[in-house]
Amino acid sequence: MPEGTGHTGEILRPGAVIDGTVGPATGDDRFDSLCPSDGRLIARIPRCDAADVGRAVASARRAFDEGPWPRLTALERGRLLTRLSALVSDHAGELAALESLDTGKPLRQGKADILALARYFEFYGGAADKVTGDTIPTADGFLAMTLREPLGVVGGIIPWNYPAQIMGRVAGAALAMGNTLVLKPAEEACLSVLRVGELALAAGFPAGVFNVVPGFGHEAGAALANHPGLDFLTFTGSPDVGVLIQTAAARNHIGCTLELGGKSPQIVFEDADLEQAVPVILNAIFQNCGQTCSAGSRVLVQQGLWPPLAEALRARVRTLVAGPHDRDLDLGPLISEGQLRRVRSFVERAASDGIPLIAEGAIAPDAPQGGFYVPARIYGPVPPDHVLAREEVFGPVLSLIPFRDEAEAVRLANGTDYGLVAGVWSRDGQRALRVARQVRAGQVFVNAYGAGGGIELPFGGFKKSGHGREKGFEALYEFSATKTLVLRHG
Repeated sequence: MPEGTGHTGEILRPGAVIDGTVGPATGDDRFDSLCPSDGRLIARIPRCDAADVGRAVASARRAFDEGPWPRLTALERGRLLTRLSALVSDHAGELAALESLDTGKPLRQGKADILALARYFEFYGGAADKVTGDTIPTADGFLAMTLREPLGVVGGIIPWNYPAQIMGRVAGAALAMGNTLVLKPAEEACLSVLRVGELALAAGFPAGVFNVVPGFGHEAGAALANHPGLDFLTFTGSPDVGVLIQTAAARNHIGCTLELGGKSPQIVFEDADLEQAVPVILNAIFQNCGQTCSAGSRVLVQQGLWPPLAEALRARVRTLVAGPHDRDLDLGPLISEGQLRRVRSFVERAASDGIPLIAEGAIAPDAPQGGFYVPARIYGPVPPDHVLAREEVFGPVLSLIPFRDEAEAVRLANGTDYGLVAGVWSRDGQRALRVARQVRAGQVFVNAYGAGGGIELPFGGFKKSGHGREKGFEALYEFSATKTLVLRHG
């Protein structure tokens, strides 16, 4: 695809990446991929099945057990990742256009995602030879040490909301530690993942090390999750599917990392700096049209601050416009018609329950009829037990919830089944730290909100947000195992 923001109209026909080659699925069966901005057919994707997954896992096993991959040093693995980072940067325009076209996110967000993808490979390329073990004091005459060793063949199931970024954080860490990889991208958005699979071959990764098998969840996804040839699974998606993934891992006695979404709070105390907080709060929920696991979808507002904060948010949200990805407006479309129906069901429930609508954005008047658009919305006050305050909408819907004091703020923040990210806004440093330490979340930001945080920051949840940690150096430990080695010397 040529660089730029648009699409030539040509129907793309990418290939699956299996055992060092790019080609069709078994039988050349394909499925349609639609552009969320207008519903147009943009690509026909290989529909991989259990046989294709089996070929990919077998090739990954050969590469791990017999190929050149296990004989490469950590330094050499790191250099391959660094080379892949450079190729991603060289093709950044093409990849950003694919990501934006495929997911519907505004082009500037697509560009930011590709910059992050390149940074993941750069970070883990540099980290590959920095993983060390320990020596352990033990009985006289013995030397004990620990080594970090790769797990083997890793299966990664990638979601549709940030395919490039999440592929980068999985592949970067897994490959840096010496594992081989089979990725199954979401059927709704897999163009960038497939293209990066091709770039990995161009970078020089041996056959079987980096495989990509697109297809439907109930076919390719289920086949990968249940394959007995895997040594580890990683999954980002819904809690319901997370149960299936964890069950499949348990049957094969392997570990798994699960990132399953959130209902993340931002706690705004009366002494917060509104000029600093308001744009961050808005970005944390409306980025990617609210389709972000770590979206700050609940704002807990101390009562004395309610009028000015609600008014500031109202004024800004009324200016937000949703439209096609290539217009680069405030919001793009949702990913699919199914997601559109889901978000509308929450909006209809809020209206039927009498939840006050504080403000609503707009849809561009010339937005294509076939696109999956919803305007940005803010509701409040939202009762803490209402679905808007407890369930993940995964759309551009923000709930404002009042609180009286610090104790109630902590109780409300911890009052859902999730625990992924949180924000605390206050000029009182002692209070901010107290609250941050009491909130049950994998990441807590004070006077900031990272919407998932940077490449270097460990990321993962408590409760139904999942378990295990991705990103940062911590991810290298998830994709490796400790071996204890004891030598008797006298």
